[in-house]
Amino acid sequence: MKTTQILIAGFGGQGILFAGKFLAYKGLVEDLQVSWLPSYGPEMRGGTANCNVILSDTPVGSPIITQPDVLIAMNLPSLQKYVDTVVPGGQIYVDSALIDAKVERTDVEVFYIPATQMAKDNNIASLANMIIVGHLLENNPHLSFAGTDEVVEKLVPAKKAALLELNKKALALGKNYKN
Repeated sequence: MKTTQILIAGFGGQGILFAGKFLAYKGLVEDLQVSWLPSYGPEMRGGTANCNVILSDTPVGSPIITQPDVLIAMNLPSLQKYVDTVVPGGQIYVDSALIDAKVERTDVEVFYIPATQMAKDNNIASLANMIIVGHLLENNPHLSFAGTDEVVEKLVPAKKAALLELNKKALALGKNYKN
């Protein structure tokens, strides 16, 4: 596996940090070197939130990502702020239910997923983040969808057991979504 640097960005309450935690834990389960660096504004819900996740088969030297291989943008300000930082040949995943803008770069692969609308339509309104993660795992050549059930079962606490199957459903919706 090559080192994959993933930047997930949006606003508080969208599950940005959980999505990053999920990807980091999936890397641990796969015996990869992992870095997970969450960041959020003082407002929490409604404020800015982003998460740097690095997955590699070699030691990670720094948790800071300045040029991500993958950008997941869950709101327009995040897309505008980070679109030009993605490396040429990288991937950008856009929640097209919340972002009308199109990526103008031609040197990156762009996926438009109406994740927020898909989540609402499937009665899992709070899990748009996991729909996009499912799509990422299915469409990134360096990552794999395999083993997601095990990771969900480890990360969803017993007191939120009702979210276990809903997270699995969200991941599957993202995996099966066709652009």
